[in-house]
Amino acid sequence: MRLDKYLKVSRLIKRRTVANEACDAGHITVNGRVARASYDVKPGDRITLRFGERALTVEVLNVTENAGKAEASLLYREVANP
Repeated sequence: MRLDKYLKVSRLIKRRTVANEACDAGHITVNGRVARASYDVKPGDRITLRFGERALTVEVLNVTENAGKAEASLLYREVANP
């Protein structure tokens, strides 16, 4: 699944266009490397989202095309930032 779509489905970012813009601006990294919106997300990947001073790192647990509000938080696990 594309990175921008994963961010939307997992509800880490509210809209896919915003996720796409964040990728283009270099605010999203996967496994320590700046990632494009077209990156293919796999279980085990570590995604870091940077918004201003805040950074959120999550580990991908599951990839699914559709997820309801209750299932969205089961797609990832928050990881402590190094």
